[in-house]
Amino acid sequence: MVGSGARDGAGIQFYIPATTSLMERRPRTLKHGDAFGLFDHHGDIHDGPGSPEGLFARDTRHLSRFRLWIDGERPIFLSSTVSDDNLLLQVDLTNPDRFDERGRLVLAKDTIHLMRWRFLHADGLFERIRVENFDVEVRTVEIALDFDADFADIFEVRGHRPHGRGRVRRRVDAVRGRVELEHRARDGVVDRTVLAFEPRPAELGEGRAVFRLTVPPGRRRRLYLWVGVRRDVTAPPEPPAAFAPCYRTARRSFRARGRRAATVATSHEIFNEVLCRAVSDLYMLETDTPHGPYPYAGIPWFSTAFGRDGLITALETLWLDPEIARGVLAFLAATQARETDPARDAEPGKILHEIRFGELARLGEVPFARYYGSVDSTPLFVLLAAEYHRRTGDDAMLGALWPHLEAALGWIDAWGDRDGDGFVEYARARESGLANQGWKDSGDSVFHADGRLAEGPIALCEVQGYVYAAKRAAAALARRLGHTARAEALERAAAELRRRFDEAFWSEELGCYALALDGDKRPCLVRTSNAGQLLFTGIVPPARAARLAELLLSERFFSGFGIRTVAAGEARYNPMSYHNGSIWPHDNALIALGLARSGHPEAAVRVLGAVFDAAAYMDLRRLPELYCGFRRRPRIGPTLYPVACAPQAWAAGSILLLIQAALGLEVDGVARRVVLRHPRLPAGVEEMRIRRLAVGDASVDLLLRRHGDDVAVNVLRREGDLAVAVTL
Repeated sequence: MVGSGARDGAGIQFYIPATTSLMERRPRTLKHGDAFGLFDHHGDIHDGPGSPEGLFARDTRHLSRFRLWIDGERPIFLSSTVSDDNLLLQVDLTNPDRFDERGRLVLAKDTIHLMRWRFLHADGLFERIRVENFDVEVRTVEIALDFDADFADIFEVRGHRPHGRGRVRRRVDAVRGRVELEHRARDGVVDRTVLAFEPRPAELGEGRAVFRLTVPPGRRRRLYLWVGVRRDVTAPPEPPAAFAPCYRTARRSFRARGRRAATVATSHEIFNEVLCRAVSDLYMLETDTPHGPYPYAGIPWFSTAFGRDGLITALETLWLDPEIARGVLAFLAATQARETDPARDAEPGKILHEIRFGELARLGEVPFARYYGSVDSTPLFVLLAAEYHRRTGDDAMLGALWPHLEAALGWIDAWGDRDGDGFVEYARARESGLANQGWKDSGDSVFHADGRLAEGPIALCEVQGYVYAAKRAAAALARRLGHTARAEALERAAAELRRRFDEAFWSEELGCYALALDGDKRPCLVRTSNAGQLLFTGIVPPARAARLAELLLSERFFSGFGIRTVAAGEARYNPMSYHNGSIWPHDNALIALGLARSGHPEAAVRVLGAVFDAAAYMDLRRLPELYCGFRRRPRIGPTLYPVACAPQAWAAGSILLLIQAALGLEVDGVARRVVLRHPRLPAGVEEMRIRRLAVGDASVDLLLRRHGDDVAVNVLRREGDLAVAVTL
């Protein structure tokens, strides 16, 4: 979960109200750096209560209204799409019928074609509008653009009521064709939005630009718009360059990111489209920081660095592009807590939950300026560090990270284990913090069999699995560094945790691990997907793993489009809820990885097929944050969740981890080898090619081809010292 709190009930902290569905708006999304835009299918931005649309930068909305009109009417929608690389939004519109005052038709519909192209780059929105006349006579049309900026904090957009408002000033420069909107927040921080038009509008006001264009038959006219956003600069921003050169620069930047990674292509066209969108989403959400690339969590609500989300996204993509993991680890090491701060749920060694830059966070009205209320980010940080080293053999990075890993392990044993029982629990230090601090952090996500909410401190089952995997992985790293005694101590601690965990959490009655232990050490006897995530950590004995695999693929959990977060029939089960019966792609991917690693590869392939089928029904072939857990019906797609983020980093990364699970793929940078254990291809995919799979300075191209129930693996190209091993 990437949310700053609950969503499933009015009055709950940081609740996101939903009066309409984001999916109902057919949103179109662009992002670059710290700026993102959410537009309707016309390319417009609608203001008003509850609208999530806008141009945002660093948690502030810089454009809250932006609507295009032709001759005083809204154009007729034809189509809109985002390019495969997520760089360019293209919208096709046309004029409606226009009548004179006597009711006579003076301009028939479909005579004027409007084409809008838009992209984000260098803290600015670039737009080109082409007006084309398909009539046999000259036509004069009026194109108007309405605009405004409310400079709302993202939490205000989400429904939080601020304690006050800053001041907005507007300046119009009709000679230069520019409008400047300036907001001075209550803490003195200044945000600026500048709109620059070319050619100069016939009319320009504080919130409207009007162009009157005379277009001969078969000819075109073009309009250009740039919207620049800046914070705390003395002078208003200026356009860096014209539309076309900036677009070329943006494309080169995207291609440079893509060249870091291996590529995957299959014989299945729709599977390729899902893959293409997923990788494009990942690189769109990736943001350059002083510490390296970091995948921001999701749009619109979570376009910032989240610890848990970045760590899981990095795990999902590690085999394809380890540079993402390197950036995540460096960023989280630099922001690791060094002192105790109850207002931020910070304790020495703890890893970040999220970081925010908006006015409400700066003023402390929400606690997320730099917030640490995540119980699982810290063990996942240790686990990712070990997985990164195994993938790359990067000893220099390991040496730089080791003090941070020791600090994280220290937090796990001291602050994380609040009562000394050997399990890691969470409890917020203040009422302003998150009540639930696992990935399911909505207010009603941890409960007992009768539906009663659990009271803390709470020990989640999957967190104990993360800790077990982290300690085993840290032991291997300690041995690599020559710290033998430390390695042995970590191995003993992991073995003891595994023994005690099985005793405390396994329920023979459920045939499953309990969701959690509450503050009185009573188990929450509920069948949830949390237990499924234990499989990839290695804490589950083989006999228990077999029972879990069977349960997770039963009708109670498996909808046909994936594994539900809560099994049907359990208390609080609701397939339309956020965490209590919905389907999360990243959750399914982690479960599938565990199924494959615990000896159930066919089950992993079945999960991959289900999630792929869901993606095939989605707009733009894009997997959202989550979707509803209703049972699959023939020839009908999944039911969408109304306020799910799309794109979402760990949802996009899930398809890559699902492929890794199906192929049984392991990349070992220390031993310089690629291993495929019992590789499987999803139904309908006859071939899969993986190109430029790099291990250090070596690389390999692989072809996987179905032969009946088996998969043959061929090495098409190999450069450098690199072994490939296949277990069938």
